[in-house]
Amino acid sequence: MKTAFQNLGEFVSELEKAGELLRISSPVSCELEISHITDLASKAPGGGKALLFERVGKSPFPVLTNAFGSERRICMALGTDSLDALARRIERFVRIGPPKSLRDLADMLPLGMDLIRSLPRKTSKAPCQEVVLRGEQIDLSMLPVLKCWPQDGGPFITLPVVFTRSLDTGRRNAGMYRLQVFDRNTTGMHWHIHKDGSHYFHEYRKAGRRMPVAVAIGTDPAVTWAATAPLPQGMDEMLLAGFIRKKPVRMTRCVSIDMEVPAEAEFVLEGYVDPDELRLEGPFGDHTGYYSLVGEYPVFHLTALTHRRNPVYAATLVGRPPMEDCWLAKATERVFLPLVRTIHPEVRDFWMPWEGVFHNIVVMALDKEYPGHARRIMSAVWSQGQMSFTKAVALVDGDVDLQDPRRVFETILDEIDLESDVYITEGILDVLDHSAPDPLFGSKAGIDATHRHPGERQRPVRQTLPVPPDEVIEKSLGDASGLLFSFHRPPLEARNRLLLVSFAKDGKTPGRTISRELLGNRPLEPFSILVLLDSSIDLRDYSLVLWKVFNNVDPARDILKQDGRIVIDATTKGLEDGHARPWPSDIEMDPEVVLRVEKRAKELGIEEFLARGR
Repeated sequence: MKTAFQNLGEFVSELEKAGELLRISSPVSCELEISHITDLASKAPGGGKALLFERVGKSPFPVLTNAFGSERRICMALGTDSLDALARRIERFVRIGPPKSLRDLADMLPLGMDLIRSLPRKTSKAPCQEVVLRGEQIDLSMLPVLKCWPQDGGPFITLPVVFTRSLDTGRRNAGMYRLQVFDRNTTGMHWHIHKDGSHYFHEYRKAGRRMPVAVAIGTDPAVTWAATAPLPQGMDEMLLAGFIRKKPVRMTRCVSIDMEVPAEAEFVLEGYVDPDELRLEGPFGDHTGYYSLVGEYPVFHLTALTHRRNPVYAATLVGRPPMEDCWLAKATERVFLPLVRTIHPEVRDFWMPWEGVFHNIVVMALDKEYPGHARRIMSAVWSQGQMSFTKAVALVDGDVDLQDPRRVFETILDEIDLESDVYITEGILDVLDHSAPDPLFGSKAGIDATHRHPGERQRPVRQTLPVPPDEVIEKSLGDASGLLFSFHRPPLEARNRLLLVSFAKDGKTPGRTISRELLGNRPLEPFSILVLLDSSIDLRDYSLVLWKVFNNVDPARDILKQDGRIVIDATTKGLEDGHARPWPSDIEMDPEVVLRVEKRAKELGIEEFLARGR
């Protein structure tokens, strides 16, 4: 397997050789059509194929999407046979101790050489500057920037590697922040408050100085992934990319600002951000599967646009998982496990289910050593870096295989005492969390499904009641409320039984009122956990159900406990529930675009994706 792609073109060639690339030669629009075709491929079994759209609207440049959208392609991108093998390679470094002998020192020399080879190198030979545009020559409309979803505020650059530098320390950062194109030479700069780019922006703002910014589009795959990685503040992502590639990233100086960018990028946007200028940005169909709301963000002004002579425009589409970004996140999960274990060696493994959209749920397998150990790990997760934005943490014993989701869920349901093992607290939240009553701060849930330590209070033994017939369940739901009209019992083998219930919200009846009615209904007592879902939800689509539970629940408001049982309200919230913030729409494609693409399926060569997507 090729371990170092010098540029995106090499990666595309390798994808094609491996049968992982579909060229689409028929003309397509960058407004919604490419998005819908990419969505179909992303959700096909195995992640479909990478897509190269060769004729895109009036733009002279082809568009590449879904390049990382499968386990095989993300491994190809990072030059490894498996993500766990790459994690083991990284673990060799994080486990290094002081040498105790000359032999130990000799064994460390190859590791030291690997690090030296990972350091970025400067070069004046820059393919990314074969074409240079300045001033009035700059026109972002020449790029095939995608409008991804119908309610998006405009076209968005979705796979940019944004380079900034700290005013205080001079350290470089490469991050990935979407850019809404406003006009021919300005975009939004969607910096989240917890990102290094935003920290550096505030340094410039405090000093009252313009901030130089460079954006590389279409970098080699290791650089692209490194820009998404949650590295400690101040650590150079180009060093990580060089380590992944086993070859240094060649950097070159920009033509109009004092910044360096990967010399092999396809496009580079150079410019600045004025610290006192903000503009409304959004909405945007985000990786949560919902539209992120309109907000004020800094404005990026271009001073130069450079590119290769024959560049490829790289883009990604995000939305309800699974999509391409899920595989980028899976790589992060696997590669960063050794770093987590360096800080907490008792953590055997961890898993971020896709339905939790990366910040809403993490499951950890723990080698428990003492009373309260599980609570300590929960607190540690909520206090460290970007893990601090996690809304829910579930802990199981170290022998539970986190690669077997059904066993994980059955273990949790079978083990926990709902009265004492569901712990609710408060803390900071991701900016994309929409379910909390207030932005950026809200409640969190910890779930301790580990075996009790001898020094801990043992779980109470609860009587398991027989499951009532369906007609009894149906009548009981009707007695509780006329707004409850269907249910489903997932076939899970566990002590705590689960009942999913459809709730036809009327805009007047709070979910908490319905929850109390359900917990007071005696025929429903055999069910320990009842979950309320909107009436439009298919209760047998478990991935959809989990997505709603992980995204729509503020634990303090939406989890009601009583006598060792709980109701979880995973419905859309409104004023009747005490939720005054706007509730975002689910992302759905324009039906006209869906029909148009379907009619052209044979011409586009996507019949297989379309058939599997039905």
